[in-house]
Amino acid sequence: MEKQDTIWRRTARGSFRSTASLPEKVEVAIIGGGFSGLTTALHLAQAGKGVAVLERSFLGEGASGQNAGFVVPNFALADPKAVIEKLGTEKGTALLDLVSSGADKVFDTIRQYGISCDAEQTGWLNPAATAKDAETLRERVAYWQSRNRPVRYLSKEEIHQQTGISLYEGALLDESGGTIHPLDYLFGLARAVESHGGTVHEDSCVKAVKQANGAWHIKLEGGQLVSAKQIVCCTNAFTEGTSRKLGATTVPLRVYQVATRPMDQSVVDRIAPDRRCVGDTRKNLFSYRLDRENRLISGGMSALPFGAKQRLGKAIVRRLAEELDLRKLPEIEVVWTGVAAITTDFLPRIHQMGQNGFAGIGCNGRGIAMTAQLGKVLADTVLGEPMEKQAIPLRRVQGLPFHSLLPIAASANLIKARISDKLFR
Repeated sequence: MEKQDTIWRRTARGSFRSTASLPEKVEVAIIGGGFSGLTTALHLAQAGKGVAVLERSFLGEGASGQNAGFVVPNFALADPKAVIEKLGTEKGTALLDLVSSGADKVFDTIRQYGISCDAEQTGWLNPAATAKDAETLRERVAYWQSRNRPVRYLSKEEIHQQTGISLYEGALLDESGGTIHPLDYLFGLARAVESHGGTVHEDSCVKAVKQANGAWHIKLEGGQLVSAKQIVCCTNAFTEGTSRKLGATTVPLRVYQVATRPMDQSVVDRIAPDRRCVGDTRKNLFSYRLDRENRLISGGMSALPFGAKQRLGKAIVRRLAEELDLRKLPEIEVVWTGVAAITTDFLPRIHQMGQNGFAGIGCNGRGIAMTAQLGKVLADTVLGEPMEKQAIPLRRVQGLPFHSLLPIAASANLIKARISDKLFR
């Protein structure tokens, strides 16, 4: 399989190459070598479990290597109040506390294993596009402060100073957030797994799994067989082969990312004086960050899939120029795409897949920080922690009706969001 051209492939300083032999037997087999799979494997290997990670292609060819590198420690679309209403005070608070410390977990892991991945824990800015949004953010800030999180509210003047954008009415600042080079982080996680005796195997596409005689029997595309006492499925939005049922429980959203050529320092000083990443409250989200060489990185979705990569790249840089009041249109260096798995309630989930089989899904666009916690919960579950004590809800695997048509519905919602943002701007 050919590797997609992304800014992370172009600028990675690290690397990873599978060298271990594929085992015939292992205690725990993890299907999927993204952030979730490798984080789960790392916790299990630390606990002394024999673990093998089976990645269908190359590390980073799924969402973990195709995102924008934002480390955001809260939900994209689920308000704390709504989470507590849905799950109850005890369960809801436990999940919110888990999620809100996700960024700290990422940066702690980076420090612990000396992972060189351009980590900058400079904070995440969530600006409010309307007065109503600003009031909502004030309530969220109050909640997070009551949970002792490093979150504060910025005034209209303060957020203008941070972004140069006059549209915003205020902002939530979470000082635990930040940015990383996601591919180098992924490589670092793989090396950390192997440092504890686990193994990571690229080009190991799982074609079939079945349970018999107290073990899981895994058949790879090349015909190799692996047996495991336990399995963990971490395949995100994929809907092929063994991932079919799990992927069908979520809405797949295809996201396009753009990296520009490096920006002048004068522009950087105006739009990101403290090098904070930004994602605002508009339905048609506007976001941006800088990489180590001051490239602007931003993303978006297409209402029409045909020719979207080239068309979206141009649209995204036009929006960057307009929103950030740039004197000239940024030059595109590279455009790439990936798919996010969105659950209908915007919350992460754990599924039980037969006896001694588990799966985790539903990062909802918060993949880096969320997987740092999802992987820990999955590992704890494998190690015997009762599922009713886990902060992430256990759900029955249930595919969404008309799953193949959901991208069309997502496109319609995007068009509606763009119209709504223009009407209320």
